Amino acid sequence: MTDWTGIITMKSNRFGYYIKEGINSIFTHGFMSFASVCIIIACLIIMGSFSLLSLNVDHVIKVHEDENVMLAFVDETLTDTQAMALQDEIEAVPNVASAQFVSRDSAWNSFKDSYDSNSSMFDGLTSNVLRHRYIVYLDDISLMSQTQLDVEQIPGIARVNAHLEISDGFVKLRNIINTVSISLAAILFIISLFIMSNTVKLTTFERRDEIAIMKMVGATSSFIRWPFVVEGLILGLVGSLTAYILQWGIYQAFVQKVIGSVIQPFIIETLPFAAFAIPLLIVFIVIGFAVGVVGSVIAIKNYLRV
Repeated sequence: MTDWTGIITMKSNRFGYYIKEGINSIFTHGFMSFASVCIIIACLIIMGSFSLLSLNVDHVIKVHEDENVMLAFVDETLTDTQAMALQDEIEAVPNVASAQFVSRDSAWNSFKDSYDSNSSMFDGLTSNVLRHRYIVYLDDISLMSQTQLDVEQIPGIARVNAHLEISDGFVKLRNIINTVSISLAAILFIISLFIMSNTVKLTTFERRDEIAIMKMVGATSSFIRWPFVVEGLILGLVGSLTAYILQWGIYQAFVQKVIGSVIQPFIIETLPFAAFAIPLLIVFIVIGFAVGVVGSVIAIKNYLRV
């Protein structure tokens, strides 16, 4: 009959050995462990900062997609009924979220309200000087140019005004930030991996004779490897949690003291940290663990070949 109690006790003792050896190794090489944690923190904060910037740029673009609209002017030869009947055709165009009909009377009243109501410049003029128009809202402003052409092809639409330079500017900014974020994330991950593996290599180099003896007496590679994996896990966890806390503080300070007081009232609305707090924490921990474990496995690989 299988002695489950003995097996559980043995596995528990082995697990405790892994943790003990991993922690001892961290304190034995305190300076290099500290350097590894600092590198992980720095890399995660840089990656996180650019990622949060990218998320905010996407949010700003989404907000401005509701504001950066096109105006489709109706041919003046169409009757009121014919002009209003164009709404379904406009909304059927790809990338058009919705279209709002504005009669020439409504446009005329809005135009006059933007000036002094007592101004004599409107004397003798009526709403007939304007055209019916549609305010066209888009799903994706990066496709504004093509959408403008598509709407202009609708019979009864005289012309379409679109602020292409504004939409192009936002799209280019988003693409640049996304490219930089992805590139930095890849580069910094490799750097973190390199530093972590070198840190663990110092530990394994000093214990190379011990590792060789353990291999000769029959210790498995996994038994030798696990303390180093535990070491990498702990360093990765400490680095990722510290980076997360610092990232939180940096983001809050940046939003409140820089954007909130100087930029935000004019052009942008930032996302609250709570909007991505949990996903960011998960990503930081996963990356920290990945750097720690993979770095440890790479570092000890050669020393297990005896």
